[in-house]
Amino acid sequence: MYSVDLNCDLGESFGAYKMGSDEQILPLITSANIACGYHAGDPGMMRQTVKLAMEHGIAVGAHPGSPDLIGFGRRNMDVSPQEVYDMTVYQIGALDAFVRSEGGTMQHVKPHGALYNMAAQNAGLADAIAESVYKVNPELVLFGLSGSELIRAGRRIGLRTASEVFADRTYQQDGDPDSPAAARTP
Repeated sequence: MYSVDLNCDLGESFGAYKMGSDEQILPLITSANIACGYHAGDPGMMRQTVKLAMEHGIAVGAHPGSPDLIGFGRRNMDVSPQEVYDMTVYQIGALDAFVRSEGGTMQHVKPHGALYNMAAQNAGLADAIAESVYKVNPELVLFGLSGSELIRAGRRIGLRTASEVFADRTYQQDGDPDSPAAARTP
């Protein structure tokens, strides 16, 4: 059976910087990817966003990104699979601690921005992310671009996967996005 999950990136404020309208979007979605402090977010924002999501009955997932606050995690970085594994485990673990402290259970992991896009095409990085998710909690769902290396890596290691498409992009017969909007990162 297929279902549609209305998913949104949240918790991307940090320190004195307010990003987005999390409180207004929560009633409209079914799952949230919460920033884990590398591309955006901070411990207080993570706790606050987890609590808000749980109050609204929204499924919570980790949104690990590259260590790139200045570029909002949207710049490609020359990182090894081991570095990607380590930073992903670290961020999933941090968010999971906040979810558990609020009495909840984390549902999924969706990499952010450039990390998501690099893993969509690079099998080594995709394998590192899938392995990190599996080793932290094999019950988590791995979100990735439909038909991507990340989805294949998740399936190979035995994770449940969720194939994403973006409503603001056009797709070709082979599944590749083809529009100016496709240049943006998730």
